[in-house]
Amino acid sequence: MSKPILIGITGGTGSGKSTIAKAIFESIPEKNVTIIEQDSYYKDQSHLPMENRVKTNYDHPLAFDTELLYTHIKELLNNKPIEKPIYNFSKHNREDGTITVYPKDIIILEGIMILEDEKLRSLMDIKIFVDTDSDVRIIRRILRDLNERGRTLDSVVAQYLNTVRPAHLQFIEPSKRYADIIIPEGGYNKVAIDIMVAKVKSIIYEKQNGQEYKIV
Repeated sequence: MSKPILIGITGGTGSGKSTIAKAIFESIPEKNVTIIEQDSYYKDQSHLPMENRVKTNYDHPLAFDTELLYTHIKELLNNKPIEKPIYNFSKHNREDGTITVYPKDIIILEGIMILEDEKLRSLMDIKIFVDTDSDVRIIRRILRDLNERGRTLDSVVAQYLNTVRPAHLQFIEPSKRYADIIIPEGGYNKVAIDIMVAKVKSIIYEKQNGQEYKIV
């Protein structure tokens, strides 16, 4: 197998980065693409009681096991399978099992801090920043955390004000300067999504015809 292409998709919480990653994934054959979510790589907190886990600042780079994520991405790029962690947001901890992920032509890495880390950036062939207004992002986060992660409205708002917004301003927004492509109004920008899908399809076509894809 030729070396996979790594596409990084980032942006603030609720920006629509997951929607764009999913749109790309669903537009091409599953045999050619896989998604790695940075959220799966929150650090194991089995050594902490629940009352301490809930106090963790999950919007800080130190909340992520970036070394493991970097190692796993390197493995995939070397055409080796990995055992991806499973994170349970209700327990604030990893599950005991893992998910086997096999290398594909296209690897999509999606997460809020992926451009913040220089080592991860160095692995990416294409870097995308999804830029969405803060009021839209907080509404999306509230709906997601209430419906999917078992949170209360008060806890979501408190977390946003105390950690999410400060972290966005300190770590995520500045990482925009490393992006190759900036997509406004993520998730609803059909033109941008169609362009990215077309680009990914062209990469797959080149690889299948023995042409090594390179960033010019």
